[in-house]
Amino acid sequence: MVDRIVERTDGVTAERVTETNTGGTVVVERRGSGAGLLIGLAVLILVVVGALYLINQNNREAVKTDAITGAAESVSDAAKDVGDAAKDATKPN
Repeated sequence: MVDRIVERTDGVTAERVTETNTGGTVVVERRGSGAGLLIGLAVLILVVVGALYLINQNNREAVKTDAITGAAESVSDAAKDVGDAAKDATKPN
């Protein structure tokens, strides 16, 4: 019984061919290195982190907008009070 084993790899996939003379059986095993899985996992993590950053950025913009709106309302109320005081000052006693 003579076995012949040939192993090849291209950096991504490993291939092992085993040939035996008894019955002409040929067994081919192919295994990946798992690099594709790691790259996919890294990309998924980056997408999640990016999404969280964008959501947080949007929330910050909403807080800024609310603060500016509140300040503008305060200025409007103050201007109205000044206008009312000016009207009251011009009325005769």
